[in-house]
Amino acid sequence: MPTLSAPARLGAYAAGLAGVFAVALGAGHLAGPVAPPPAPAHADMGEHLPAGLQISAAGYSLVPLDFGDELRFRIDGPDGRPVTAYTTAHGKELHLIVVRRDLGGFQHLHPVRDASGVWSAPVRVTGAGPYRAFADFVPAGRAEGLTLGADIDAPGDYRPAPLPAPARTASVDGYTVTLKGDLRAGAASPLALRVERAGVPVSDLEPYLGAYGHLVALRSGDLAYLHVHPETGPAGPEVRFTAEVPSAGRYRLYLDFQHGGSVHTAEFTAEAT
Repeated sequence: MPTLSAPARLGAYAAGLAGVFAVALGAGHLAGPVAPPPAPAHADMGEHLPAGLQISAAGYSLVPLDFGDELRFRIDGPDGRPVTAYTTAHGKELHLIVVRRDLGGFQHLHPVRDASGVWSAPVRVTGAGPYRAFADFVPAGRAEGLTLGADIDAPGDYRPAPLPAPARTASVDGYTVTLKGDLRAGAASPLALRVERAGVPVSDLEPYLGAYGHLVALRSGDLAYLHVHPETGPAGPEVRFTAEVPSAGRYRLYLDFQHGGSVHTAEFTAEAT
């Protein structure tokens, strides 16, 4: 067989490549255009992300340090240094929410800060797996507060629990709490939570951090965060809120209320439409 010269070999190689691309292009036309990747399940059409999805915002960053029986962290400011000056909001400089990624093990904590700007709080680890920590705070000199979120892990075999089905009532520590109202995506949704004990309406709720109740909503999946405070009203049996969730889907609602000198947390799953 005659040997091809170098230019001839290059020409044959180029022709072969052209043939391969032609076949591939034809197959592509037969199969149809490639579909774009699906949008995330909770894609929010808007300029701003919901709170709690970012570890950094407006120049501030949540920096986890240690996680075990105690969570230690700091907030770094726009200058890169730990923040040591805060504006008190709802009785505290900073509110810390810790929850497992399956929305179990919810804890509303109030850590203490040392002079260097490091915060610490004891944490009750309810099982192995990924947790989400939310820091809700107002830096001194800033008009609006921030909520930053970071993932932290508890070692071990993580077996996520299924999200409880939507329900209108929840029981906790001998109390029954009933949820009235529905969540509407992107709209102000009036909610009322009625507290009873042994069938008797509780009309002497005690102020907790300056209010008769605190409501946190977390979106199933990405754990977008919404912290709502109640409307002004009597000390029960109903505590009223106005909540605005960013999208349709399932949310886990956590109501903190104080009665008899103790704080209780009622939990609900709610569907936003």
